[in-house]
Amino acid sequence: MIAVPALSLPLVPLADTPTSTVGNPAINISIFVSFVLVTLVVVIRASKSTATAADYYAGGRSFSGTQNGLAIAGDYLSAASFLGIVGAIALQGYDGFLYSIGFFVAWLVALLLIAEPLRNTGKFTMADVLSFRLRQRPVRVAASISTLAVTFFYLLAQMAGAGALVSLLLGIGSKAGQSLVIVIVGVIMIVYVLVGGMKGTTWVQIIKACLLVTGVAVMTVWILAMFGFNFSSILGAAVETNNNPAMLEPGLKYGVSEISKLDFISLGLALVLGAAGLPHVLMRFYTVPTAKEARKSVVWAISLIGLFYLFTLVLGFGAAALIGSDRIKSAPGGVNSAAPLLAYELGGSVLMGLIAAVAFATILAVVAGLAITASASFAHDIYTSVIKKGNSDPRQELRVAKTTVVIIGVISIIGGIGAQGQNVAFLVALAFAVAASANLPTILYSLYWKRFTTRGAVLSMYGGLILSVVLIVFSPVMSGSETSMLPDADFAIYPLSNPGIISIPASFLLGFIGSITERRREDPVKQAEMEVRSLTGVGAEKAVNH
Repeated sequence: MIAVPALSLPLVPLADTPTSTVGNPAINISIFVSFVLVTLVVVIRASKSTATAADYYAGGRSFSGTQNGLAIAGDYLSAASFLGIVGAIALQGYDGFLYSIGFFVAWLVALLLIAEPLRNTGKFTMADVLSFRLRQRPVRVAASISTLAVTFFYLLAQMAGAGALVSLLLGIGSKAGQSLVIVIVGVIMIVYVLVGGMKGTTWVQIIKACLLVTGVAVMTVWILAMFGFNFSSILGAAVETNNNPAMLEPGLKYGVSEISKLDFISLGLALVLGAAGLPHVLMRFYTVPTAKEARKSVVWAISLIGLFYLFTLVLGFGAAALIGSDRIKSAPGGVNSAAPLLAYELGGSVLMGLIAAVAFATILAVVAGLAITASASFAHDIYTSVIKKGNSDPRQELRVAKTTVVIIGVISIIGGIGAQGQNVAFLVALAFAVAASANLPTILYSLYWKRFTTRGAVLSMYGGLILSVVLIVFSPVMSGSETSMLPDADFAIYPLSNPGIISIPASFLLGFIGSITERRREDPVKQAEMEVRSLTGVGAEKAVNH
């Protein structure tokens, strides 16, 4: 996720040449190792109470709303979001802060439309909700494919980002060194999920959220103190350092042309709607015992995420004032180096090491959350519900889930290594586009439209998935420009970098057309039960604990 990176900001890969280092690699690696050891102890302790499917997928529903809110924040705020947004604000000013606004507003959609009904209706995965009153087999298969697509591309982006970021911080300049970093991150992620399941992953995310918010808060107060706690002085210094008054006005990035304005609308739709359809975020609602705690967890998450994005405003303009855009763009890692450079400017190698550890913790927490989501989707939705038709041995289901974690981990490691030298931003854009185009329309229709049918669900999910992929393949993200994944090719016939403005309405339309053209009506008894469950919670607790 989301885990939520800044979609148009690629994590610039390092070439197969030596690179300069930000901070002291020895301090960075010692803090990395300390974090890994502490969290491994936490995961091992959590594993002692992970025995059933409910424990592995949903942490035994034993987390409070406050704890789950911290974990959601830990899942949502990825390393690319932290580093990318600070860099975006430092270079693009007002337009860069629009990313923060988009990510934050997305949680209003989750709180108002998704959190409580989803918790009341489902059990372990998103497919539980979508198939509640529809035909199980086609809907679960479609939902699982959509989930695996989102998590896989999200994992690719995180793993490739891990190679670029951690290699920069540790002074590793070769592709072989970056590949080793990706392998290490992947192996640690596999161990976390295999040993601790959702309980261990949740505690890693809680620790990471506390570290991230604390570290960013310290840097924010430090910068404000340097400018006499006068934010206007920071803005003035940013303009003066970069000799660019346009930083404080809209349009520096998205007001250049009509295409850029449409691109921003498209990206905004994907950010705001996609976040509420991210499978690894939706699964977090099942880790709490009641719908009330689910609402409480979203409120906590909104508070922490909102605070974090306010901090990024200070950090971004602080980096622009203290470092300058030229220094940021010329540094290894490009735009993503703004936060590390700022930490080094403020507190030298020690603060740099701490911020590096926070970034590393962020990557581990996000990839672990994605892996548990992918394993739950395959084991619960496809193996148990489709292949075994609901009659699988719980112990065998757990073995399938853990095997899936290893397979997903290995594939993501290979994919992350293969993505070196490529623009990995398109992978994240694809994940958000799929979530916004396929998952969210189907969830909303399932929860709030009585006439929604199996054909509508399948058309909406497959249509959203296929249309998103096709539009991105034929967009400037893939070819036609220097920053494209294939810069030497040019088959970009879709002018925008994000497909949301087309694929999201199309997915809603496909769901509507599929439903009104299907003569077969769904079970009215299941429809009534779902409506009562989703809105009141009656019967939900018995079902999820069965």
